[in-house]
Amino acid sequence: MMGAPGAGKGTQARLLASRRGLTHVSTGDMLRQADEAGTEVGRTARRYMNQGQLVPDDIMVGLVAERLARNDCGNGFVLDGFPRTVRQAESFAARGQALEAVIALVVPEAELVERLSGRRVCRRCGTMYHLSFSPPTTAGRCDRCDGELYQREDDLEQTIRERMAVYARDTAPVLEHYRRAGLLREVSGSGDPEEVFSRVTASLQ
Repeated sequence: MMGAPGAGKGTQARLLASRRGLTHVSTGDMLRQADEAGTEVGRTARRYMNQGQLVPDDIMVGLVAERLARNDCGNGFVLDGFPRTVRQAESFAARGQALEAVIALVVPEAELVERLSGRRVCRRCGTMYHLSFSPPTTAGRCDRCDGELYQREDDLEQTIRERMAVYARDTAPVLEHYRRAGLLREVSGSGDPEEVFSRVTASLQ
């Protein structure tokens, strides 16, 4: 599942995985967990993410390979946030992992900035909100656990613009790589999640 920051990759990857009995493999979640655990990989990744930069290829390829070796990926998986460079795509293919399809969610940049800059996350349980689309009942507090809501550093507008530039430079060429391989499915990511999901499933027919 591919697309620019804020395109809805995580939401659609989770829906696809849950409804087809697959394992959702999110590199963003893996990196954040490593950061919270205080590992060296986590600390290194955090430095790059806070600047809106991609985590180096060797770190990402190693993390994904380790995750896919677990038993729960044996019946299939949905990759969310990987690969993000052509080198990652080539390294992944070299390991013998075949992909059935690559879905790219396409959303106008102005809409992406609005989505990301309004996002808030609970410090305690990780539940996500949006100030415009899904605000909490009480401003600044989580409906689920009453934890404090905060804005991630990678959701600040300056960082968002940098992330967009990095995507155009490093990740967009991956789409062309998969287009040439006949795997790419481009799907509009605008609209509510169920509308987008209906397009995703139609693209896989």
